[in-house]
Amino acid sequence: MRVAYVLHTCLALAVSVHAHHEGDGHHHAAPQFKPTSVKGAFVEQFTDDWESRWTPSSAKKLDATNIQDEELLRYKGKWAVESPAVVSIEGDKGLVAKDAAAHHAISAKFATPIDPAGKPLVIQYEVKTQNGLDCGGAYMKLLTYDEKFTPENFSDKTPYTIMFGPDRCAGNDKVHFIFRHQNPKTDEWEEKHLKSPLAGVKDKKTNLYTLIVHPDNKFEIRINNEKKKKTGSLLEDFSPAVNPPKEIDDPEDKKPADWEDRPTIADPDATKPADWDENAPMYIPDEDAKQPADWLADEPSTIPDPEAKKPEDWDDEEDGAWQAPTVPNPKCAKASGCGKWTRPTKKNPAYKGIWKAPMVKNPAYKGDWAPRRIANPNYFEDKAPANFNKIGAIGFEIWTMQDQILFDNIYIGHSIKEAEALAQESWAVKHKIESHIEEAEKPKHAPAESTKEGVAQIIDQIKSEVLTFINRAKESPVDAVKELPHVAGPLAALVAIPVLVALLLGGGSSAPAPKKKGGAKKVVESTPVVKEKVVMKNGKLEEEVEVSEEEEVVEEVETDGVKAQRRRARAKDEDDE
Repeated sequence: MRVAYVLHTCLALAVSVHAHHEGDGHHHAAPQFKPTSVKGAFVEQFTDDWESRWTPSSAKKLDATNIQDEELLRYKGKWAVESPAVVSIEGDKGLVAKDAAAHHAISAKFATPIDPAGKPLVIQYEVKTQNGLDCGGAYMKLLTYDEKFTPENFSDKTPYTIMFGPDRCAGNDKVHFIFRHQNPKTDEWEEKHLKSPLAGVKDKKTNLYTLIVHPDNKFEIRINNEKKKKTGSLLEDFSPAVNPPKEIDDPEDKKPADWEDRPTIADPDATKPADWDENAPMYIPDEDAKQPADWLADEPSTIPDPEAKKPEDWDDEEDGAWQAPTVPNPKCAKASGCGKWTRPTKKNPAYKGIWKAPMVKNPAYKGDWAPRRIANPNYFEDKAPANFNKIGAIGFEIWTMQDQILFDNIYIGHSIKEAEALAQESWAVKHKIESHIEEAEKPKHAPAESTKEGVAQIIDQIKSEVLTFINRAKESPVDAVKELPHVAGPLAALVAIPVLVALLLGGGSSAPAPKKKGGAKKVVESTPVVKEKVVMKNGKLEEEVEVSEEEEVVEEVETDGVKAQRRRARAKDEDDE
């Protein structure tokens, strides 16, 4: 009776917790978009006047010499400013790459060029890969200032100062940070790539990418506002290095023909011993071996299959004489072997192999040769590569196999606090709401046909989990709590887990079992098994208890007096309940 009461109460409590949890899945009204008050050198939220700033390219990709069809090289991927498929902020829109398997290019000129010299440079934007990103780019380019630049001609060959953002394809997954640096001696430009880039975020939620470059050449990359996700130095963490080495190998210096760089050589004075036989075999027949007594020399190792039958459609004239397929000879399995016995081999003690002279120190050894070092005629030292050239525009020049890539809330400026403030207004709100929606939309159990059936399904599920917990607790209470914490929580709120387990294992009786005496006998009594039915009425939890089925309980008794005493104790327990 007590077991039933405990289980029944646990079920009621679990249903209450379950109902409360399910109630958390409702959707709150989405907040309304409000243009930010954050002021940076360039801030873009893709409001209704976006087309006055952004221009799609009508050029074609130039860095694709292996593609003959020029139409495939054109930036014909369409762009649109629209709300995301899953709206988290009403009225908030972003720039969307609309076509899959297409080249996209679009840019916006700055009203005033941005000069990063001597100031922090902060680049931040949101990316939402609504259909995933299996193969494609979602990075931005900050274009080097050129008064002759026209957005209509923006292409992969347009000079840029910084390229930043996620890119993924064919196992290559990275967040690019590339900057272009000009050699002050040759005036040539060279791309500097971050040696160990981060991997991008793979989910379909709005993700925030932030790059901060300080005047002291230190940089920091944040993903989803995680500070110091990646830090380093422009002078130490890029390849090729910003500054060339002071010294280089002399290209005119050649290794002398007589230079000995072998530390050891074969002893020139050594000779092969006269008794050295290079032709001796490695293995020879074992002359001590004898044929096993049970070896069946006259038995073949295989025989025609006695159960095989000639196919009915076999034609001897066309197919030839039919022969049964062979099978292993069963007689051989009972003996050491069948057929002709061959003497086994053993390693030849006289075998020495090919003779080689022993190695000795090379008296002419001079060490490893290396060309002499000379001053690098192209050496220079740029102590401030963070003083990037002026930036005149921003552009997205990407190729992707997925469509619906959305960009939003771009910040380019010199204030980390401003970028963080914009992130709190936009990304932080979206991330929280999108995470909530994602959790709510995870696959649930199929809805019941009626409220009654739905409640019944919940009850069955909870009852199954509680019984599973009980059975597991009989083996290991600690493991039961670890494996089913959502069940252990409500149970722990009712009673301490060890007490509950003791009640369950003890069959509902808290009285100690009487000691055995001589002449004890087994008596079988019938105890009713209590089944619980839990129902919902007017949104409230109510319980009904009904008795069904009979279960046999075996007890040890010694005397009529002890038996009567135990019955009185049981009756008192039932009255207390």
